Amino acid sequence: MGMITVQTQFGQLGIGEDDGAITRVVWGGADKGPPTPLLEKAASQMRAYDAGTLERFDLPLRVEGSEFQKAVCQKMLEIPFGHTRTYGDIAKELGAMPQAVGGACGGNPIPIVIPCHRVMGAKGLTGFSGAGGVETKVSLLRHEGAASLLI
Repeated sequence: MGMITVQTQFGQLGIGEDDGAITRVVWGGADKGPPTPLLEKAASQMRAYDAGTLERFDLPLRVEGSEFQKAVCQKMLEIPFGHTRTYGDIAKELGAMPQAVGGACGGNPIPIVIPCHRVMGAKGLTGFSGAGGVETKVSLLRHEGAASLLI
């Protein structure tokens, strides 16, 4: 697996590729191997998102995990830039419990690209598994103009 790092306002991010698909985004990370065209494209898109000029990533993704994890990630991908949904909303659509959706959001291997930061609890802001925790989630939502949804 190759990895490329990108410095953003949300911290240094490592973007990982395996067999022609983006498979992870991690805080920190280190360059690994020569950057492939896909990693260069992913880094360029992450920089554009960070600059506020990209609202939706256009990259081949592969979520490694259970079928439920993949289904939750697909539902998160459907949330538009600047909008949020609740764990309960997604749970209802998948016939699952909100807590299970929360666990799958926390296990999202490709945060930011798959926007788990756009998923909230029924009573508002909840945790975030990325570096910086909930403060990073708030920063991402503010960046997308969704901060008014936090009040």
